Amino acid sequence: MKFTKILTISVIMIGVVISMSYFTSEPNLIKDVEKNQNNEKTEYYELDGTLFKILVDPDDVVLINGKTVPLKATFELKEEIRQTYNEIGVFDEEKKPLFIIPTFTASAYSKNGFYDFYNKNCNEQCLTTEIVSRDRLDYNSSANSVQILKLLGYDSITDLELHKNPNILNNYDKIIVMHNEYISKTMFDAITSHTKVIFLYPNSLYGEIKIDSMKNEITLIRGHGYPNSDIINGFNWENENTHPYEFDNKCENWEFYPISNGFMLNCYPEHVIWKDKSLLKFLKDL
Repeated sequence: MKFTKILTISVIMIGVVISMSYFTSEPNLIKDVEKNQNNEKTEYYELDGTLFKILVDPDDVVLINGKTVPLKATFELKEEIRQTYNEIGVFDEEKKPLFIIPTFTASAYSKNGFYDFYNKNCNEQCLTTEIVSRDRLDYNSSANSVQILKLLGYDSITDLELHKNPNILNNYDKIIVMHNEYISKTMFDAITSHTKVIFLYPNSLYGEIKIDSMKNEITLIRGHGYPNSDIINGFNWENENTHPYEFDNKCENWEFYPISNGFMLNCYPEHVIWKDKSLLKFLKDL
């Protein structure tokens, strides 16, 4: 079993936005960690988590109605429940599933990005935006799921890497699509032609973009009411499932329903992926 080795190296330091309704207890101070090369230290707090350690920088904590609420968190594996990770992880699988990290979606939601155009805060110049790095992921770009699946041994690729090398999907038996809302036609063709794709988030494959890797930019071509207000899905995709599933982030009645080349989840799992063992086990077994 490779879990022990993975445990020692798999601390995924990605800041993520966490719903305030899920962390409301007073945290306990657990350790100091290095914050920068000048030997400044920050004290990290651990919040209660059944499946994973949840670490929070006090700079990312606010008080709301007298309750301590973290705005960001980092997840780690818990040594004492390694058997659980064997059940829900893919550490020893010879051919691991591959998931796609949605940096293009994070870019679209960034400041002066697509959503500033949609909200009429700027003109069409905001339909071209810089591609952000994976450490800028948040609620809108599957930050929690990226951390959790990495900790559980899944392979990953960024959307830019997939755009440059779409044939890489042929090396995998199972592909997991996150909230990859904005993709290129090259990516769309590669994903929809694969024989087994798990769409872990609704509202994926929604907008068609052009990618300029030399300038490190993406530009919206079609979708989300652009260039005409009657355009919904930029690819006219038959499996479009944004409404109503994107807005159910409680996932109290989650279900993977079948489509022609895989399965789609009927809710937005960002707030439950780190605490629902049955969901993670089902995802592994699909």
